[in-house]
This record gives sequence, C-alpha cells and structure tokens, in this order.
Amino acid sequence: MSQLGKTIRLRRILPSGRGSLVVAFDHPLVLGPIPGTTEPAEQIAKFVEGRADAILLNIGTFRYAAEAVQNAQHVPALVARLDWTTALGTAPNNPAKEFHSCLVGDPEDGARFGADAVITFLIVGSGDAEFEREEVRRVALTARKCEQLGLPLIVESLARGKNLRVPHDAEWLKLHARISAELGADVIKTEFTGNPDTMHEVVQSCPIPILVLGGTRTGSDEDILNVTRDIVRSGAAGVFFGRNVFQAENIPALMQRLHAVLSGSTAS
Repeated sequence: MSQLGKTIRLRRILPSGRGSLVVAFDHPLVLGPIPGTTEPAEQIAKFVEGRADAILLNIGTFRYAAEAVQNAQHVPALVARLDWTTALGTAPNNPAKEFHSCLVGDPEDGARFGADAVITFLIVGSGDAEFEREEVRRVALTARKCEQLGLPLIVESLARGKNLRVPHDAEWLKLHARISAELGADVIKTEFTGNPDTMHEVVQSCPIPILVLGGTRTGSDEDILNVTRDIVRSGAAGVFFGRNVFQAENIPALMQRLHAVLSGSTAS
C-alpha cells in the first residue's frame, strides 16, 4: 500500500503530459536571507498564484504555506528539506577543506507537516571518503523510511569539491544521479550540463525522472525561458527553479511563461 501513496503523491509533483515547475525556496537554511527570501509569506503566496506544481520549503517555513493555500483554488504539492550542508556556500569553488552535512528532520516530520515528498542532498567529488560514506548512508536510511511511509524521496545530487573543475560535467551527473536512484530515490534534482544533447545523455542514463535546478539568477526572464527550452529538449521531467523565480520582478507572470514552455507551447 505504501507504493500507492508514493504514486499518488508523485503525480501531484510530476503532472502527466507536461514538464513540472517546482519552486525551490529553501535557500535561507544554507545561504541566509538572500534577496527574494526576506518576506516568505508574500513570496509563497506568489508561487501559489503562479500555480507551482510543488514548492520546496524548510520545515520551519511550512507555516507560511499553510496560510497561502487556505483560500487558494490551486494547492501545490509541498516538499520538505530534511538536511543542511556546508558544501554549497561558494560552490563550485568552495575554499572549505572539509564538508559536513546533517539531518534537520526526518520523513515522519515531513509527513506530519503535510509534505507530499522530502528531499535530501547527495554530494560526491569531495575527495573525502568518510564524508561521502556518510552521505550515502544518510540517503539510504532516509529512502528506507520513505518507503515505509509511502512518501516520495527527491535526492539533490551534486558534485562539489575544491579540486572539481566542472561540477556540471555530464559524467559527474550520470554518476551521482545513478547512485541516488540505486539508493532508492524517486526523483533527482540536479544541474544542467548547459547543452540539451549532453543533458539528454544524463536523462537517458538515469531510470527515474530528473528535474533540473536553475542555480544563481544571472540573466533576464528571456534567458531563463531559453534555458528552460533547452531543458525540455533534453527530455528532463521539468525544472526545480529557485532564484530564477523568486528573484524575478513579476513572479506569477514569469511562472505562467515557464508553464507554457514546459507544456510545449511555442507562443511563449
């Protein structure tokens, strides 16, 4: 019966017939109050207005989601962040000599707060065998708990390390995405290679859906839409955008255009 729960919850996050638009709003746990995150209740209300398929939140921010969906016609799925890491601060050129990660919640916490899925990091490429052993162990144990609850597990798999020159290289993505799938992930959140053809190779090499993260907002809305078109061409299941959405001037309008691209519309 737990598999039925996973199937139902995954359908909320990964709608049939079009790419998924998930908004990541968990950044303050690692990066602090960066632009676009200082008014969480107002921002989450905009994600709901923009009809996000799902919203990624830290457990402490679920209170604002509860307020935002009270009178909403569209209620997005919610994804709970379960861990914290030092591996992202100034990635990919993080000067830290050591990486550390830890759980800040477990799948039962996510389920109790109303999450439709939970997410955890898997960091490889650090050069620290002990750190990566604990990463694998943490993801595996989380996957087993999710199976018992019928709760989907999304793994944010990334290559990070001081000697790692191209963390979004297709070979790195193939490696950590497949490790995550083998550990029991239901969906992967990972980087874009920058090219739809090489990203297609990554998608083809992974037996579970891949959602592509957006990273730092470095361009205009048009640039973001063009990248999304390339992601769609790669065969990925959708996008997992954070700063590209919550730092936009008009969030609902951009999300409407993103939905059009993800549905295959050429009008946007």
